[in-house]
Amino acid sequence: MAFNFISAAEAASIIKHGHNIGLSGFTPAGTAKAVTAELAKIAELEHSKGNPFQVSVFTGASTGDSCDGVLARAKAIRYRAPYTTNADFRKAVNGGEIAYNDIHLSQMAQELRYGFFGGIDVAIIEACEVTADGKIYLTAAGGIAPTICHMASKIIVELNSAHSKNMMGMHDVYEPKDPPYRREIPIYKPSDRIGTPYIQVDPKKIIGVVETNWPDEARDFAGSDPVTDQIGQRVADFLTADMKRGIIPASFLPLQSGVGNIANAVLGALGREKSIPAFEMYTEVIQNSVIDLIRAGRVKFGSTCSLTVTNDCLQGIYDDIDFFRDKLILRPSEISNNPEIVRRLGIISINTAIEVDLYGNVNSTHISGTKMMNGIGGSGDFTRNAYISIFTCPSIAKEGKISAIVPMVSHEDHSEHSVNIIITEQGVADLRGKSPKERAMAIIENCAHPDYKEILWDYFKLSGGKAQTPHHIQAALGMHAELGKSGDMRNINWAEHM
Repeated sequence: MAFNFISAAEAASIIKHGHNIGLSGFTPAGTAKAVTAELAKIAELEHSKGNPFQVSVFTGASTGDSCDGVLARAKAIRYRAPYTTNADFRKAVNGGEIAYNDIHLSQMAQELRYGFFGGIDVAIIEACEVTADGKIYLTAAGGIAPTICHMASKIIVELNSAHSKNMMGMHDVYEPKDPPYRREIPIYKPSDRIGTPYIQVDPKKIIGVVETNWPDEARDFAGSDPVTDQIGQRVADFLTADMKRGIIPASFLPLQSGVGNIANAVLGALGREKSIPAFEMYTEVIQNSVIDLIRAGRVKFGSTCSLTVTNDCLQGIYDDIDFFRDKLILRPSEISNNPEIVRRLGIISINTAIEVDLYGNVNSTHISGTKMMNGIGGSGDFTRNAYISIFTCPSIAKEGKISAIVPMVSHEDHSEHSVNIIITEQGVADLRGKSPKERAMAIIENCAHPDYKEILWDYFKLSGGKAQTPHHIQAALGMHAELGKSGDMRNINWAEHM
């Protein structure tokens, strides 16, 4: 079958007001770029005429500015799921302009298949190759591409020459059956392959191929600093101690790590800690730091959904593909984040918190309980099923005006039942086997910043201490209220909240 090669503008014109569109990619890696940029122009033109034009957008995770950014600024998004990091999109969400649904990333594809969101009118898939018989070879991420390809009425392929055809063969595309026909997912070690290196579709559904040369809108993360370096070392020291105690097998266990400068600092510390053997990763994103560790022999294998790396790092992988071909694999997000596999492999999860309360409940999404930051991402997928679940964060923010340790979280994403370890630059709180009151004492003493220790002890005493989970309900969010009032949690006067 000969494909119809069209411009990005022609492809965008196929998408109509009210459509549900599905996009490839996971983080800016592997996402649609050219067609969504043109779609924003259509929305702006229609709005200038007084016509409505908005679509619903379903992705694997976040995208780049040429998708979430331009569409948000053009007011072209009615509904969006499941995760994003774009500043303009975030502003629109917190301004009430976009209906945003924050969903566990492992659930996005299956909930689409279950029919929870309706159908997919158009899928836009970035590929490094597409064949006449309907084989689509993805680029730097798996995401929800298999599901949206199979569900979509029409498929547009962005054939992006900025990605090397060397990516062919790096993906392992597998889509589980839906209940009641689902079987076990036969992954027993991070390197297991269970699917195909491509997505197979009916070629008749591919209504256009857009040729592009558009690198991923990759972002580098801030470098380490004394605080993140201290957090990273505390994580490495904790895992080393657990291994020496026999809690973690001597051969170690696969790791999952979130995104950002703290994650990079943690991985850097683990790479330097020679008492920890070379290890494997089963995770949703791989950053530059992991690629460096693979080259150094400290990471033996990386299973991921996305190569969330800088463009020069990605090019280095393409150039050294013979080296990386047996050390990396890319999966769809419902497989990379699948709870069944996380539990089976005994993954140690390491994620970042916005705030943690005295009893180990974690907020990882909302500022002061109301303003969305990015979303829960895959942290819940891993935390709830991990062998050991770890949350890290600096103990303070905004020059000390905000404490990350609070009496009660202003929004809860991960409950005390799922959280094992809290680590700040101040220390480590091991919550395993502890009652709520014991957890509170460990978190205040080991993780709180010195400026807030007495404030938190005062609250704990104020709460009475006799209940199973002691709280003074009127005062529980007092530190957040003080932040809103004076801009500094340290100014709290508990008497004003009794």
